[in-house]
Amino acid sequence: MPVEKETRWIEKADDDLKAAEITLQQKLFDISAFHSQQSVEKALKALQLKRFNRISKVHDLVFLGNEVGMPEKFVGYCKEMTGAYVYTRYPEVPEDRGIEKSAGKFIKWAEEVIA
Repeated sequence: MPVEKETRWIEKADDDLKAAEITLQQKLFDISAFHSQQSVEKALKALQLKRFNRISKVHDLVFLGNEVGMPEKFVGYCKEMTGAYVYTRYPEVPEDRGIEKSAGKFIKWAEEVIA
């Protein structure tokens, strides 16, 4: 039996969450935060595939969450994690974003959102 497309997206989301945990242990906070964001993004896109047989080519977790009916309590998490998609990838971003504290928090949030 072939693997459903959304199952592959969930597997990738799980892999990103594992990467977030490993990189946090290595004190690679920006990379950890990025992988937490990616974990949630891929899980939400898996829901899009399941419900609508398509995915949106966006990285805005709030948009994706709203489209799939994500519970309101996760909107704040997703809003903050969406910013991590950009500011964790480029060296020009100021160091004062508190990424050391955010990285662990993002992993916890990702676990809640994708549960």
